[in-house]
Amino acid sequence: MTNEGDKKSRFYTCSCFTTDNIFLDEYKLHVRFVSEHQFRLEYQQLLTRFGCVTEQQFVDVLTKVSQEVDRRRRICETSAERTAAIKNTYEPLRPHVYHLQDSYLAPKLKQLVAYCSSSDACEEGLTELLEDVGAPRVYRLPVFEKSFCEQLVEELEHFEESTAPKGRPNTMNHYGILLNELGFDEDFITPLREHYLQPLASLLYPDCGGRCLDSHKAFVVKYAMNEDLDLSYHYDNAEVTLNVSLGKEFKDGNLFFGDMRQVSISETECTEVEHRVSEGLLHRGQHMHGALPISCGQRWNLIVWMRASQERNKLCPMCNRKPSLMEADGFADGFTKQSESQQNGFCELT
Repeated sequence: MTNEGDKKSRFYTCSCFTTDNIFLDEYKLHVRFVSEHQFRLEYQQLLTRFGCVTEQQFVDVLTKVSQEVDRRRRICETSAERTAAIKNTYEPLRPHVYHLQDSYLAPKLKQLVAYCSSSDACEEGLTELLEDVGAPRVYRLPVFEKSFCEQLVEELEHFEESTAPKGRPNTMNHYGILLNELGFDEDFITPLREHYLQPLASLLYPDCGGRCLDSHKAFVVKYAMNEDLDLSYHYDNAEVTLNVSLGKEFKDGNLFFGDMRQVSISETECTEVEHRVSEGLLHRGQHMHGALPISCGQRWNLIVWMRASQERNKLCPMCNRKPSLMEADGFADGFTKQSESQQNGFCELT
C-alpha cells in the first residue's frame, strides 16, 4: 500500500526550518532567530530566568544561534557534499545491510502486515495484536531479528570510526548518523515505510496522515557515557514516528511520553516505556516525549520520521503556519505543492 506521489512528487522544506526550533542544550529551550533585535525582545528575559545572566553569556547564545541558522541555510549544499564524499571514499563493512531483506524482519511484524491486508482488518483488531505500553496510542511491535540489529550496529560503528564526513541528525542529538547520506534511503528505509509501516499506520493513525505517508527522514541516534545521555522533552517533525532499539548493552534510558504538543507538561502525567532491543515503538509525531539518561553502556536507536504531505501542506507542524515552501533535495521536510486531489482531501492508495 503506497501513495503514488512517492515516486512523482518533488518535496520541499518550510522556510521556518532555517529560523525556528533551534535547541539550546544548556538551557533546554527551543528558540527562533530572525534578527538580534527580535531575539533580544523574545528571549533575553526568559534566558535570564534559565541562568543566562551576563551580557557575555547572552552574546555567546547569539553566536551559537546565528551559526546554527547559517548552517541550516547551507544544509542542502553541505549534505550533498558529504553524500558524494561518502559514496566515493567509504567502504562498508557489511554492504548487505543497506538492502532490506525479508529475513531481517521479525516474523510477528510480517504477521501484523498480513493482518492489515485482510478483508476484516480494523484498528481495534490490530491494537489487540500489539502490546499496550500504557501511553495513549503508543504501540510496541517487533521489527527486526536481533542478529540483524547486531550487524547493522557493526556497520554503523564502522562508519563512525571512518574518516568519512558525518552529518548529525538535529540540534538535540550530537551523536548519530543521517541514513540518507550513508545510502540507506532507496533500498532500505523507503521499502520499509511503504510495504511494512504504512499498512500499520493506515489503521492506527488515519486521523494524522497514516494512510498517506509519502516521505520520511531516517537517522540513527547514539547514547553513551561522556556523550549524549538523554533527550529533552520534544515532539517530532513527523506525522508518525517509528523508534527501534538496535542495541547494544545499556542500562536505564527509558523513553517517557506525555500528551500531545498542545498540552503543557505541567498538566501532563508522563508514562515511562522501556527499550527492548529489536523492538520498535510506533507513535504520533506530535506526541510529546523524551528519553531519560542511560547509566552505563551504549544505546543505538533507529528513528524514522514518516511524513504525509497531505497533512503538513495544510499547516507546518513546526511553526503552526501555512508552509512557505523552499526548494530542497530528496524528501526534504515532506511538503509538496498541492495537487487538486490533495486540496480536496483525497488520498490515492495502491
